Amino acid sequence: MKKNKKLHIWIGLPFLLLACNVGGAAPTPATDLFATLSASTPFAASASPIATFAQTPTFSSILSTPVPPSAAPTTASAQTSSPAEQPKGKIVFTCQIFKTQASNQICIINADGSGFQRLTADENRQHYYPSLSPDGQSVAYAAFLKANIYEIYEMNLATGKVIQLTNKLGNLNAPEISPDGKQIVFKLWSANLDKNVIWVMERNGNSPDKISRVEGWDPTWSPDGEYVLFASDVEGATELFRMRVNGKDMHRVSSLPAIRGRSDWSADGQFIVTYSGDSWQHEIYLMNADGSNAHIISPLGGNAQGPSFSPDGQWVTFTAYYDAYGDENGCEIYVMRVDGTDLRRLTHNDYCDYQPRWGP
Repeated sequence: MKKNKKLHIWIGLPFLLLACNVGGAAPTPATDLFATLSASTPFAASASPIATFAQTPTFSSILSTPVPPSAAPTTASAQTSSPAEQPKGKIVFTCQIFKTQASNQICIINADGSGFQRLTADENRQHYYPSLSPDGQSVAYAAFLKANIYEIYEMNLATGKVIQLTNKLGNLNAPEISPDGKQIVFKLWSANLDKNVIWVMERNGNSPDKISRVEGWDPTWSPDGEYVLFASDVEGATELFRMRVNGKDMHRVSSLPAIRGRSDWSADGQFIVTYSGDSWQHEIYLMNADGSNAHIISPLGGNAQGPSFSPDGQWVTFTAYYDAYGDENGCEIYVMRVDGTDLRRLTHNDYCDYQPRWGP
């Protein structure tokens, strides 16, 4: 995968870019479908961001009716599980309900396939890279305002209130709240630097600053909050690295061909899940936290990508095309056990659902 550093996008080819997972000239590496692409002509928006605003979530009445989670994908059979073994928590993700990248929205679903909801209501900007807070009470995400300007927001799930946390720092994405709830890590690309750098700020948006001058993207916290795991091509091929929040003790973790980007750390700190592979041949990999014993866990042939652990570490959610391989609108949210069994499809829509992140 090549890291893209410019913001020009061929509007006529968004789904081709999606299938290939490479944005021809996006400023961010195409790490998760076309999530890192930006529309060259944004929809009309206010000239300056609103610092704080209330927003009422729009629920799933406008979405396709979800099929019960018992309806397994055609390419894999679900095992019979007791209620105690069922996946728990919520999964937040990017939903392209208008089939237009510039109007991407944020949606959420229960891990058992119920409670499908659309959270964001602004149809005039692109939303992407959502993640749930450690307590499951809010969602952090990025939204596109105008050229080279993405802002990070946090939505309270109980009230729908949204707070803008950044103000014209640059092209931002992949925000994730620290395990102690005090900080947010994210990726920043700026036109001046023309590179991606991992940044961190206080939970309220104060004191944003880069962790290191080393280029990287798709950051995620270690369970103890001491380290950040991220993708980088600092050594040539894209691999996973980890470093302390103070920028020290950085070293490479993975040794896989064609690492794509977005990864996750299990809650007990023992495992890392990521994805790798050529275009339309991505697979989910599980490895020990030191990078050893990396192996494929996703059922083959689904172009699986963008994985995230369940809070109990027993399941993985991800995006795949098992039931519509080759269809640009065929990406759906799936879950499976960490050994690759019990594959279940959670979303059933005629548009792309992707970038899932699991929370309580």
